[in-house]
Amino acid sequence: MPSNASMNQTRRYVSTKETVGYVLFDSSKTFNINQYTTRFLLDVVKIDLGWQTVINAINSVWDIANDSFIGAIVDKTRTRFGKFRPYLIVFGILGTFGTIFYWLTPMFFGSDPYDAGKFVYWLLLAMLREGGGTFRSIAESGLISTVTPNPDECMGILTKSEVFSSFYENVPEFVLAALIDMVNHNMIKTTLRTVFVSIGVFTTLVSGVFAMLCFLTTKERVQQSVQRPDIKQGFLTIIRSKPLRIIMISDLLNALTVSTGMDNYYLDVLGSLLIKTVISIPSTPAYYLSYSYLAWSRKRFATKSLWIFGQHLGHILSLLVFLFGSIGGRGPGGWFRSMKYMVPVFMVKETLWQLTSGMKKILPREILNEALDYCEWEYGYRTEGMSIAAKNMITKIVTNTNSTFTTLILKKIGYNITAGFGGQSDKTKYLMFAMCTLVPSLTGLISMIPKFFYNINRDCRERMYVELNERRAALNRDYEETGVLEEAAGYETHAPK
Repeated sequence: MPSNASMNQTRRYVSTKETVGYVLFDSSKTFNINQYTTRFLLDVVKIDLGWQTVINAINSVWDIANDSFIGAIVDKTRTRFGKFRPYLIVFGILGTFGTIFYWLTPMFFGSDPYDAGKFVYWLLLAMLREGGGTFRSIAESGLISTVTPNPDECMGILTKSEVFSSFYENVPEFVLAALIDMVNHNMIKTTLRTVFVSIGVFTTLVSGVFAMLCFLTTKERVQQSVQRPDIKQGFLTIIRSKPLRIIMISDLLNALTVSTGMDNYYLDVLGSLLIKTVISIPSTPAYYLSYSYLAWSRKRFATKSLWIFGQHLGHILSLLVFLFGSIGGRGPGGWFRSMKYMVPVFMVKETLWQLTSGMKKILPREILNEALDYCEWEYGYRTEGMSIAAKNMITKIVTNTNSTFTTLILKKIGYNITAGFGGQSDKTKYLMFAMCTLVPSLTGLISMIPKFFYNINRDCRERMYVELNERRAALNRDYEETGVLEEAAGYETHAPK
């Protein structure tokens, strides 16, 4: 008869109902108009760029500070509903209401950039949403790592969620882009405030329902040890575990990527947000094709190589786009200002980039789950909360600093929030083009370096899951026989030192 360990590597645990729930949850994270929050701030809310910098700075300090104790709280949680689901349900509800108030901001305040009441409201709302968002992000990452002990099934769920949710998750962004263009070109009689508020509130409610359907049906199947690791143990786990260190260093360097955003370039330089949708049309088949050969690629190439290729091809392509767009100079004759030249080149770039979508969307999440399992293999207990919190905290230090300085960068390159549609200077337009192609490519390529040192190869991975499944099977047997999870259920560590 096959052993419990080998059965765990082939058995399917997750029901169709749960899979559908996770697909809905995955789309709930992108069935929104968050892509255009910068335009919401610049064109509708209208908080002074300097004040935005202050808000971002304060919220960044809070964002970084709350990760450590929230991660410890999550790791110590043991309930009959699971370790992560209670936080997802509670903060899913609170987060939905917080996001509704976010989009309703223009209904409470005018367009004065120096309105003190608006400043205080936006700051407090940002801090409340950030605290709840930290609980949710840690619990979300932990949940997918515990729904099944079978890593191949986990990858299958992630792949299905990405493919199926992609059919409809970006619809709100397409609709909003079209409406913004029509408002800016006086094609419809409404305001940007009405457009943003109505679509923002609607997508928030739909996304909240999608997420809740998942949280109420999903089960956590990887047993947590009775031992509840303290903060010191959690940090020691992170420091000692090489896979987690590699991921964190790579994420930290990736957070150094500097950009003022493609959407700002599309609107303020090319004059249209809808053009983003036009550019994406030829690349859509490439997106779906990328998932068809993901399993084949994983069998023939090292995960590390696919991770590097999938994450960084886009940076190389963006460098080439910058060189192409710089033909003709920085003034009115520059190709970067012409739809005739830039739309075709962006179409080619997006198509090539989307061919790696399966790799860049699935593999980082699979590698994180793999690294969390590696920690359990080494130390006999799971510290998803602290590990994910530390990972987030390290990257947030840089990301939030970058976010704080993004508004200053816009100001430094001459961006004027009162200039109106198409009113930026020639110099500012070229610098916006460089800040969404050249600069993010150069800064983003740095994060490729630590990936070369990732140490979980195919042999190590197979051995790890065989031994983990044997330990988990022993824990489950003890629980079925006694009703108690015993710590002495075979949790010796076998990881290479």
